[in-house]
Amino acid sequence: MVDVVCLGESMVTFLPSRPGRLADVPSFGRGIGGAESNVACALAAAGHRARWVGRVGADGFGDHLVDAVAAYGVDTSAVQRDPHRPTGIYFRTATDRDTDGFEVVYYRAGSAASAMSPRNMPLHELAAGRVLHLSGITAALSADCLALTRELTTRRPGRPLVSFDVNHRPHLWHGGDGDGEGPRVLLDLARGADLVFVGEDEAEAAWGVRGAAAIREALPEPRTLVVKQGAAAVTVFTTDAGDTAGATDADGTTGTTDIGDTTGTDVTRTPGPTDTVTTVPALRVDVVAPVGAGDAFAAGFLSATLRGLPVRDRIRHGHLMAAAALTVPGDLAAPPSRAHADRLAALDDDAWGRLRLGPGWTGAADQEVRTP
Repeated sequence: MVDVVCLGESMVTFLPSRPGRLADVPSFGRGIGGAESNVACALAAAGHRARWVGRVGADGFGDHLVDAVAAYGVDTSAVQRDPHRPTGIYFRTATDRDTDGFEVVYYRAGSAASAMSPRNMPLHELAAGRVLHLSGITAALSADCLALTRELTTRRPGRPLVSFDVNHRPHLWHGGDGDGEGPRVLLDLARGADLVFVGEDEAEAAWGVRGAAAIREALPEPRTLVVKQGAAAVTVFTTDAGDTAGATDADGTTGTTDIGDTTGTDVTRTPGPTDTVTTVPALRVDVVAPVGAGDAFAAGFLSATLRGLPVRDRIRHGHLMAAAALTVPGDLAAPPSRAHADRLAALDDDAWGRLRLGPGWTGAADQEVRTP
């Protein structure tokens, strides 16, 4: 059985040779980009069995994408090739999307991935993993893609654990702003998932809700809600009922893990249909490039979930995987070894708070805890 199946569009990315406006950049290097395939690549690099499912054109860019994703150890056997539609591409500036001066230009309208639908995608392949990971980006690509995402987030017996990263991208939705259909659709899709990742800032922009508690009120259905609070912390809400996913034990056998099982930093319980609320501060990181951290965090959290670790450690593994991405120039980074990550995740709260990670930290056998 595959551990995680990730569905979504991947594109060839053209990265600028230097900072500046797209109009002024003289040349670009080629890479790959795609939230869901990023998660699959990070999980495979961390030792999990990951599958990426999508559609690409029967063209050179499609060849490059499939080969590049497969090189990380990801199963690409279910990727479809479309002879009539191209592989999507995009260009972006070197700055972060949340800073002034960021530009991104997509050439993805009518792409092979935008034709994904419940009729032409292998639903049995998508349900073959312990976890199915989706994002709101797919739903924004076309009416057919939205229908597929709705189908996969519909609650029904026997489905895998459905993980959903909201990934609100206003420019992808019709009208190019946050006041159209996108926010309503994303809220509806998130309510159908078991595990949801959402940034505090994007929740406020999309739904007008501010703060982790208000986001939980807007999304009471998911059994696990991960609220990313920028560079400050991550707060996770888990119901007492918990979710279950197959966890691989030390002997290689597969068991059932309660996602609601938690210990760790700042843990509180709320009355009523009870939530356990766990908040873990983010790490101090010497950032090289502020891209790819969200996908890396999701991969780290999912990796620890599959291993049956407590919620505190799931969050910490998410932070560590994000730190790996933040300390390299591109979106994807080699993760720390499992033993190295486990050692850092097991630090006491004081040592965790003093930890500071910079370029090259993932390759260090014994990472020194540095104080600013």
